[in-house]
Amino acid sequence: MLETLVVLLAASVLFVPLSRRFGFGSVLGYLVAGAAIGPSALGLVADVDQIARVSELGVIMLLFLIGLELRPQRLWVMRRAILGLGAGQMVLTAIAIAIGVRFLGADWTTALVLGAGLSLSSTAIVLPMLAERDLLASHAGRDAFSVLLFQDLAFIPLVAAVPLLAGGSMAEAVSWQNVAGAIAAAVAIVVVGHFVVGPIFRLIGGARTPEVFTAMALLIVVGTAAVAHTAGLSTSLGAFLAGVLLADSTYRHELQADIEPFEGLLLGFFFMSVGMSANLALALAEPGVIVLGVIALILFKYAIVFALGRIAGQDNRKALRFAAALPQGSEFSFVLFGVAVAAGAIADTVADRAMVVVAISMAATPLLSSPPRRSSSYPALPNRSGPRTTASNPMQHR
Repeated sequence: MLETLVVLLAASVLFVPLSRRFGFGSVLGYLVAGAAIGPSALGLVADVDQIARVSELGVIMLLFLIGLELRPQRLWVMRRAILGLGAGQMVLTAIAIAIGVRFLGADWTTALVLGAGLSLSSTAIVLPMLAERDLLASHAGRDAFSVLLFQDLAFIPLVAAVPLLAGGSMAEAVSWQNVAGAIAAAVAIVVVGHFVVGPIFRLIGGARTPEVFTAMALLIVVGTAAVAHTAGLSTSLGAFLAGVLLADSTYRHELQADIEPFEGLLLGFFFMSVGMSANLALALAEPGVIVLGVIALILFKYAIVFALGRIAGQDNRKALRFAAALPQGSEFSFVLFGVAVAAGAIADTVADRAMVVVAISMAATPLLSSPPRRSSSYPALPNRSGPRTTASNPMQHR
């Protein structure tokens, strides 16, 4: 494991500064670094699954930090964008892709699974990229966040629906016990976050033990993610909910300062694991199919998101920027396709091609966006060095 860590850090130090120097940002650097050291290239790292599982904590921490920026009343104000743009993007994109796949000769089950999986966009790619370019506070950035938040909320129902497409029953897909467990987990996170965490932080703060405060901050993030996962919910959604509940806490900035260093490094490793997971051998064996798939996915999503942006009142420039943030697949697409293969809804070969298309689309996203506006180092969210002003809060002007 020590050798693997050395390889990961060395690849980060080599590729990320080069990517930033050429104006492509940090995310592409991590993705290329992962592809270079992964099993399909140099083969310096073999256990990609283990790295992905550990580095997913970076995504969880990212959503927790975003939640800290978003007070509950602001979330309520955003409901129209979350439900309108989010639902519109997912439904229209899924239908368009499903019809396209069906036209190519696939059965409706395969077409619907691919449409649902490819309609998702990558929270882990988009939010750091927008922050790196100082776009989170823009109209397009706030709308992109709204779409991503809706996708996180919709992901669990999508996973539950996959066995139904494969011919299973509703009882097999989701039980009342699962629903009750999910509700209980959400209630527990709300109650503990609202009534318990504050007194504990006051006790720890009074003891003046910074390392214990850091441990408590990590416990909140990892603990809420574990509770959500146990109940069948998205881990990132659980962490986001905990962050929202602590957004009004007097310890918000201390939590930010303690979580951010871990989040930045782990999120970088997560991007590298995505690069490692790309099946370059399949891409080289079927370059025409893969390239056409990537182009079709990006064009479909770009056109639909641009149209939604215009309908929502954005001018052409803002709608283009909004569309440029969301044309890729998602880390959740890998999970959905894996569940679909296990349920017999799609074939292994179809899932493998779809996963390569998703990975390449994620790597292409920084190239499709405008170059970074500033040269500060990664990690992601703006004004990390201290308390954030109103202008830096991505949701403040909604």
